[in-house]
Amino acid sequence: MPGGRLTQQERQQIALGLADSLPYAEIARRLDRPTSTVTREVMRNGGPTAYRADLAHRATERRAHRRRPASPRGEGAAARPQGRDAEAVVEYEETLTTVLMATGVPKMAARVLTCLFTSETGSVTAAELARRLEVSPASISKAIAFLESQSLVRRERDERRRDRYIVDDELFFQATVASARANDQLVAVARQGVAVLGPDSLAATRLENIARFLDFISESILRAAEQAREVLHTRPEPAVAKAGQAVDAEEARNGEEERAGRS
Repeated sequence: MPGGRLTQQERQQIALGLADSLPYAEIARRLDRPTSTVTREVMRNGGPTAYRADLAHRATERRAHRRRPASPRGEGAAARPQGRDAEAVVEYEETLTTVLMATGVPKMAARVLTCLFTSETGSVTAAELARRLEVSPASISKAIAFLESQSLVRRERDERRRDRYIVDDELFFQATVASARANDQLVAVARQGVAVLGPDSLAATRLENIARFLDFISESILRAAEQAREVLHTRPEPAVAKAGQAVDAEEARNGEEERAGRS
């Protein structure tokens, strides 16, 4: 499987595949590339309807030129922990941004959310975001407004009276609840249609079924979120410890089987 950055010829093949309405997996197979590489390339450069091979290639060259070997260490700069592969971190951040965009998060909001997710503290100022993403404060403000509307970030004032934008574990619970409750208005309007159209009409039956379906989904999500809420506040066990526990469990099962065989 080839590695490294996509070539201009590969980008042209991606554009041709999109024009033929091929799925990302098929385009990736023809290029002998991971599907995630093609997905990230397309979403980073306009999406499937606006992707242009020549523009995408030039944009990638500009991004590569702008990248510096080390992060700035000025006041408020987001320092990366030592020992991390800087290139791998950048690649991961781009992948995470692409996945967030695929869920419906606008591009700039996805970039901001990625910065927050990958920050050690989960807390940054607007100025820090603008410097790190190399965009205007207005772009950051618009992205934050969207994220706040979705309960994905919250803001606090620090000791210098600056707004700090924060992601924490509890926000995921709140965002899940808000998403589930977003169906409530549609459920209410659908049932209003049942009364207007008459309960015996096929249209009313259709609307009532939609309302019942959304009601069931919303309540199921809310119950599951409440039950799983504790997970957000639990520190995950190290992978090594989990592996050791799995080995211990397997040895215990083998011991029981041997004792059962002897008896």
